Amino acid sequence: MEKRVYAHLGETLWLERLENGLPVYVIPKPGFQKKYAFFATNYGGMDLKFRLDGVAHQTPAGVAHFLEHKMFDTKDGNALQTLAANAASPNAFTSWDITGYYFESTEGFYENLKVLLSFVSQPWFTQESVDKEQGIIGQEIQMIEDDPEWMVLQNLLSALYVNHPIKISVAGSRASIAEITADTLYACHRAFYHPGNMVLCVCGDVDPEAVVSIARQVLPAGAGPKAERDHGPAEPAEAAKGETEQAMAVSIPICQIGFKADPAAGGEGHLRQEIVGGLLGEALCGTSSPLYARLYREGLVNKSFSISYLAYTGCAFLCAGGECRDGRALRDALLAEGARIAREGVDEAFFQRLKKASYGSLVRALNSFEALCVAQAQGHFTGADYLTFPEVFQSVTAADLQAAAKAWIIPERTALSVICPKEEERA
Repeated sequence: MEKRVYAHLGETLWLERLENGLPVYVIPKPGFQKKYAFFATNYGGMDLKFRLDGVAHQTPAGVAHFLEHKMFDTKDGNALQTLAANAASPNAFTSWDITGYYFESTEGFYENLKVLLSFVSQPWFTQESVDKEQGIIGQEIQMIEDDPEWMVLQNLLSALYVNHPIKISVAGSRASIAEITADTLYACHRAFYHPGNMVLCVCGDVDPEAVVSIARQVLPAGAGPKAERDHGPAEPAEAAKGETEQAMAVSIPICQIGFKADPAAGGEGHLRQEIVGGLLGEALCGTSSPLYARLYREGLVNKSFSISYLAYTGCAFLCAGGECRDGRALRDALLAEGARIAREGVDEAFFQRLKKASYGSLVRALNSFEALCVAQAQGHFTGADYLTFPEVFQSVTAADLQAAAKAWIIPERTALSVICPKEEERA
């Protein structure tokens, strides 16, 4: 196994790439009782179109999330119940570009790891169980479509993007999931759930060699076929449309303003842009920024406000918002501050304070085994070594933020999404 030492962080990582193409990352944490395993595939809600063995596939929206639900079914029962009976706390999630399965436990770790690797790599579906799951997930979709916090973001993505499938809900719709069959799930599993498209990250007081040995024992020997993804035509730099509004059962309007960034490059460039994007958000209207203080005094924002940078395969954006009675005024204030930063730059002393605070937040996150494993897996899929962030952080300057503001925080790349009260709530 390869040993990597990150002196700035006091962390050590062991890496082994198996013969089947699976990378195994183990971050030892001697003396800790809790152990955590994260097994993820580079496949998410945006991967609707692909070619496999020369055959084109167009899958329904929501299939990656549906597959995540069904993967816990086994011939002998349910893997969630098996893990829970063995003192583990398991779960899973699907985002736009990744699906991850994980558990944490203080005992029985190696046996639980075998269960995790086994059920994720050995699908078992019946049409009867798929039909039943359609009703369950249909209810889940109804719940999120009734959630204004979810809908304001989903509507924002539809306003920002013309072609990229980030604009399509990860969960799909009740109509789209009705098209999913057991054959659909088997085809998607074959395309994306093979070792060459996955990663295993483990954190805790564990033996790296034992983790690797179990992975070799349980997982298929081959890497599997390579799917060619199709995320649609080239995405224009400009937002699809400037504004979108929907009435829902809220007492105060909720808004999100999005600024369409350039897609991040792979490797270290991806990590670097993530740092730049996060710092730009804080400089623009983070809680310690002059603009936030002014908007808070004026009552345009409250403590529900947040700003963040998000990046997925082929797309990236800044989004800011919360409860706000005048979304257009908030958008205009953010655009004006972005234009000021583009002209004048960020005050160096303020930039250094932001940089120090952001760096400290990343270092503190290393105490979370879950955050560490997920970040390591996401970094692997983008071609970056996440634990090199201290070195990358040092290379970021205030001029990088100025350049990003000049390129991204402009009207042509901006969209406003508002969830407003229904007429009865207004009355």
